[in-house]
Amino acid sequence: MYRKAIYEVLQTASTRAGKPFTVSVSTDDSESGKSVELQTRQMIEWASAGFLPSGAKGLEPPPAERSPYTEVYPDMWVEPEAAAYTAPPPTKKPRKNSVEKPKIREIIDEGTRERLICEIRQKCRNIEDVCISCGSLNVSLEHPLFGGAMCQSCKNCFLECAYQYDDDGYQSYCTICCGGREVLMCGNNNCCRCFCVECVDLLVGAGSAQVAIREDPWNCYMCCSRNVCGLLRRRDDWTSRLQLFFANNHDQEFEPPTLFSPVPAEKRQPVRVLSLFDGIATGLLVLRDLGIHVERYVASEVCEDSITVGMVRHKGRIMYVGDVRNVTHKHIQEWGPFDLVIGGSPCNDLSIVNPARKGLFEGTGRLFFEFYRLLHEARPKNGDDRPFFWLFENVVAMGVSDKRDISRFLECNPVMIDAKEVSAAHRARYFWGNLPGMSRPLAAMVNDKIDLQDCLEHGRTAKFTKVRTITTRSNSIKQGKDQHFPVYMDNKEDILWCTEMER
Repeated sequence: MYRKAIYEVLQTASTRAGKPFTVSVSTDDSESGKSVELQTRQMIEWASAGFLPSGAKGLEPPPAERSPYTEVYPDMWVEPEAAAYTAPPPTKKPRKNSVEKPKIREIIDEGTRERLICEIRQKCRNIEDVCISCGSLNVSLEHPLFGGAMCQSCKNCFLECAYQYDDDGYQSYCTICCGGREVLMCGNNNCCRCFCVECVDLLVGAGSAQVAIREDPWNCYMCCSRNVCGLLRRRDDWTSRLQLFFANNHDQEFEPPTLFSPVPAEKRQPVRVLSLFDGIATGLLVLRDLGIHVERYVASEVCEDSITVGMVRHKGRIMYVGDVRNVTHKHIQEWGPFDLVIGGSPCNDLSIVNPARKGLFEGTGRLFFEFYRLLHEARPKNGDDRPFFWLFENVVAMGVSDKRDISRFLECNPVMIDAKEVSAAHRARYFWGNLPGMSRPLAAMVNDKIDLQDCLEHGRTAKFTKVRTITTRSNSIKQGKDQHFPVYMDNKEDILWCTEMER
């Protein structure tokens, strides 16, 4: 089948390039097969020489042959979830208590949503039958935070934008509709949510946005003591609903991971770990904190500063092997066998926060496939039933199609885990893997430092309970819409020290 496909492709290519090869006709099947094989070899040699005489440019199909059915059957050429989403706009511009920004997507019909909300107020329609984000009646699920429903298009936007934050630490878009020409930022220092003026005036009541702007500080509808404000009713179980929303959003089903039998204590051996895109060696730190003995920790990392941190903190226990792209099958055989493979490829070309992102198949996004390649190199071969575990991590604010492609290659769906449940910082991430219990609810342990104050040195006082996601940007340390430093020391604001950030 593959030979036939190559033969037909080369036939078409040679015709377009202006050098057609003669098709030989024979009644003898064996002679015909030899002739086709010879002709295929000649065409491969011709292709390797550069598709003369016209070159590779001549291989492009004529205009009449370019996707002739895209206008007749548009749905066949666009994936359903991708079609329901358009790229997000530029970042917001601060303006006192509110923020001006373009909408991530236009409401289906602003008048339609207003009319439907009016019908809900008049008890003529149930709010659970209307998408409160856009006004669509073609709903597919309940809104995870507020009473009301959500359509597939708004679901896709919510999945991509709910954990997308701007440089000021606030959500990039409205908590209700993931849009908003003008948004109101919550004044609670421990909250980072935004609500657009359109949703506030429509669902809470006309003029409510202006009242919120004059109120300082203004606590948003997720923070205020009242559960109900107009038609906006905060769900009592919104935290568990939000977790389920991200856990049950998968459009692909995979076989459950293999469960390995427990190894008796007397037979347990120290593990060998392969860490790709290792960073500052937090993988080894966590394994040691869990009491897991590590025989060998092989790390692929290219950042010299990160390597220095790992060497100093772990006193030379890490074997650094350089760029992940230079690691081969021979190396894996030499350093292994591995019991655990972990990694998280760079997210800058996957994150929606980056307007110039290139996606999964370009730029640094392609490094995911290096993880995929080495994961398969390290897997036990057929007949070897030893326990083998792996974990891959990346950003939540990625495109639905990129997440789907990663899941397809790794043959499992991710779980969403936010570090705020077990630490003093917000950091939501997707995790793919076969570790037992990955999908169970996350609960802090006795020794976990879940408040910022628990992480500070003596004589320093936390201004906030938790900090927002800390990145390589220097201003990510500042908190709140007024951009305060998170710590008081000697009656002055101060940044977090590196020892405190490590905790």
